[in-house]
Amino acid sequence: MTELHLWLRHEARGTERRTPIVPSDARRLVDSGVTLTVEESPQRIFPVAQYAAAGCRVAPAGSWVSAPQDAVVLGLKELPDEPAELRHRHIFFGHAYKRQPGAGELLGRFAAGGGALLDLEYLVDDNGRRLAAFGFWAGYLGAALAVLQHRGRLVAPLTPTDKDALDETLRPAPGDAEFTALVIGALGRSGRGARVAFHTAGLEPTCWDLAETRDLDRRALLDHDVMVNAVLATTPVPPFLREADLDAPARRLRTLCDVTCDVGSPLNVLPVYDRTTDWTQPARRLRKEPPLDLIAIDNLPSLLPKESSTDFSASLLPQLLDFGVGGPWGRCLDRFHQACRELGIVEREFRDV
Repeated sequence: MTELHLWLRHEARGTERRTPIVPSDARRLVDSGVTLTVEESPQRIFPVAQYAAAGCRVAPAGSWVSAPQDAVVLGLKELPDEPAELRHRHIFFGHAYKRQPGAGELLGRFAAGGGALLDLEYLVDDNGRRLAAFGFWAGYLGAALAVLQHRGRLVAPLTPTDKDALDETLRPAPGDAEFTALVIGALGRSGRGARVAFHTAGLEPTCWDLAETRDLDRRALLDHDVMVNAVLATTPVPPFLREADLDAPARRLRTLCDVTCDVGSPLNVLPVYDRTTDWTQPARRLRKEPPLDLIAIDNLPSLLPKESSTDFSASLLPQLLDFGVGGPWGRCLDRFHQACRELGIVEREFRDV
């Protein structure tokens, strides 16, 4: 591996407590010869002192903007609006390759500064399988929140917790009414997580995947009390729900959780809402009669920050140890250039990984 300087940034989003690299894996990177600078962050689940003890350099929050040109800035969620020109290589979830709102502006900032986005969603192996993902925990929390909402026990604002505490709230209590649940995308990472959460809640969900959605039975879908969507569409497919379905008088569906949160994208399989929900207002009523509540939080795993960060870091570590021009990182860079071309964005210069 060529000499690598990673710069772990503070997350701009106030509810983002996760980290892509935990202190124990940071030590392994440092021991392998990687220079790892970690920004101070009061909200990160692991204090910066643990990174310093692992041999990392410490820098003020937001100082990545003046990091050395060759530093690779590592994060998870969206960047702040400034600077207008991004000159570094950035690793994070950009959500900019499906024509989401703001995609052109973000890619334009990279083009203007000569930087590059290495999107974690597109860090894949030779068969296209993602190498590092939060999917299990996203599905787990999506189903957990849906259960709590349906049982009238979802408390806002949401606060981060740990799995043992969350599981305790999920277990059925005397007097809890039975209800039916559906997981779409049940065989993927998020779907597996949702199934585990439903089992903890004492439920056996209906499980649909590709075979069941090729010729979707919307009447059967609407005949469930709770639905969790865990499908990450990569090509256009007919929507699972339409506005007319929400207005169906016989609709039994009362709680809908969209783990994928592709709102605004032409690949959105649930085009029945126009904005996500958040920790302050986790559920939003889409219909009054019959009632239908939506949960669509785009950083669900941050509610279990320690567990989700530890799992993700373990998957990302070998990829960082093998950071280079070819392989998965080369595919990430190729996808970035492709996305720029698709939007007609002219890059200032070509950047290799």
